[in-house]
Amino acid sequence: MKLLEGKVAVITGAARGIGKSIAVRFAQEGCHIAFTDLAIDDNANATAKEIEALGVKVKGYASNAANFEDAHLVVAEIVKDFGRVDILVNNAGITRDGLMMRMTEQQWDMVINVNLKSAFNFIHALTPVMMKQKAGSIINMSSVVGVHGNAGQANYSASKAGMIGLAKSIARELGSRGVRVNAIAPGFIATEMTHQLSDEVRAEWAKQIPLRRAGTPEDVANAALFLASDLSSYITGQVVQIDGGMNT
Repeated sequence: MKLLEGKVAVITGAARGIGKSIAVRFAQEGCHIAFTDLAIDDNANATAKEIEALGVKVKGYASNAANFEDAHLVVAEIVKDFGRVDILVNNAGITRDGLMMRMTEQQWDMVINVNLKSAFNFIHALTPVMMKQKAGSIINMSSVVGVHGNAGQANYSASKAGMIGLAKSIARELGSRGVRVNAIAPGFIATEMTHQLSDEVRAEWAKQIPLRRAGTPEDVANAALFLASDLSSYITGQVVQIDGGMNT
């Protein structure tokens, strides 16, 4: 029996990167996948085909996760298409880095809205569904910078710290209804974004990590699988740091 056999997961921002890795890993364990992105483009279609080849149902939805009404409309459509939702992964996220003295209001608002408000939107929309089912697992994608901060990323760090506070609070609210809520805080993960950094910068990062390497999207996906499955049935309100010991 696969770990997520027959379950349905909603994953925001999953056309590429860590979100895609989580979607693929869940599908390998028998989970049907509904994923959202701003647009269902070639990347999103390729992701859908890769997941479909694993023998599960998959559908991509064009949706602005940061928009409250959009989130509720797409959740209603997903429930109609799939019949239920067992897992929510709030993965949508962007960066607009800059020192505080130079950061614009637009940079601040954009990051808070996409990274944090989107999670509120989808949790708000799916809470009635999961409460009625008396079961569910919600995973907020945070970051190690949401735990210890980072110069030049006040907006991103604040949004990711908010994801932790949100997870802990909703875990207390929904625990009696059988709904678990946790956060994952990845460290330095090898993605398209980090590949844009120079070899020297990546090497310097590795020196700060006890395991002496960057993490992979699959490392994060495996942790998400654990939190989504019944293997973690007595775990809620926690933050799992996937950082190779960087924040030890």
